[in-house]
Amino acid sequence: MEYTVQKLASLAGISPRTLRYYDEIGILKPARINSAGYRIYGSKEVDRLQQILFYRELGVSLERIKELITDPQFDPVIALKEHREKLLAKRKQLDSLIANVEKTIALSEGRITMSDKEKFEGFKQKMIEENERKYGKEIREKYGEEQVEKSYQIFKNMTKEQYEEYERLNKELMVTLKKAFATGDPAGELAQKAADLHRQWLTFTWGNYSKEAHAGVAQMYVDDERFTAYYDKEQPGLAKFLRDAVLVYTGEK
Repeated sequence: MEYTVQKLASLAGISPRTLRYYDEIGILKPARINSAGYRIYGSKEVDRLQQILFYRELGVSLERIKELITDPQFDPVIALKEHREKLLAKRKQLDSLIANVEKTIALSEGRITMSDKEKFEGFKQKMIEENERKYGKEIREKYGEEQVEKSYQIFKNMTKEQYEEYERLNKELMVTLKKAFATGDPAGELAQKAADLHRQWLTFTWGNYSKEAHAGVAQMYVDDERFTAYYDKEQPGLAKFLRDAVLVYTGEK
């Protein structure tokens, strides 16, 4: 079956303007242009639009989607299986949050008691899912499935007090790092204090520490623009400065 822009947009629940934009940026071209100048889409384009909308629902940027679906190695069946796993994970996160809200309501009404750990379970799960969505592929490739899952489990099992200390360390790290940056010396006392705070913060969820892994994470902050943006929003150049301080701290090159 074939569709015009208007009909496909209506079928997919998006605007005709969106389809035209997808054509302009080369992410979804029509199968052909008819004699009247209308874009015409076939079953292949419908399937691709479905893939695009799946990725959009998962928060993937259009630039990244284009890279994925135009890759010669792109396999739509594998992609669908990946979508399914991510959507199931998202459902699990929502179920956890709903259960947490229901427990909190029951607690407020005096029907149950609720530990501090239970109060934060839903929020911690949400943070894990968000981290997985943004950085999951990279950290799993770099550190392996077992280490990543172990780290997530440690985070989920944190007590309220441990989580507060985890957050406190992160705040102290950023304050110290910005002061160290002003000195311009990654080997200086302040910079090395920041590197040590970074180590303490990381090992809250790592369990085991290695200098090599610490240096690897710091290098990833520079290599991956998403991590760079996180640190550089505080101070341009901060990610690279932290990397240099950690390399001095660990003695890794």
